[in-house]
Amino acid sequence: MEPPRPETQTGDPGAQVMARPRLRARIANRRAANWTYETAPWSAPKAGRDTVDKLRSWGYRLGADHTAEELTRRLVTAAVEDGGSRISVHLADQDDQALILVLSHQSGQAPIDDALLTQIAALGVVSCGADTNQDGRRRWALLKM
Repeated sequence: MEPPRPETQTGDPGAQVMARPRLRARIANRRAANWTYETAPWSAPKAGRDTVDKLRSWGYRLGADHTAEELTRRLVTAAVEDGGSRISVHLADQDDQALILVLSHQSGQAPIDDALLTQIAALGVVSCGADTNQDGRRRWALLKM
């Protein structure tokens, strides 16, 4: 359901239109971890290793062919390319699936890169996506463990 839209008259300079707030990412009732990195070339490899290390500490046996590290690297590389001074990586698991969410914290309205989502989907994720708002760009992927 959506709240009713305010009624305004076109051309009325005093008319106020309410904007719906962006839904916040909320991770509850499951294991979760997060890291903050500066936007630097070393951030993507470090984030990939941190993600794999945390998943292993949670008991997942990740073989050499598992894509969690490569997936994290690609998401972080894209966030670093947005500019800004920092990025954050958020990891959560539930029912043998892991969510990797990367926030760029860079203001602006850059277009979503469909090629990146296609590359991520090719890594065998359950689902993936991206959105942009004033507070930055959010990219995520859900993968089967």
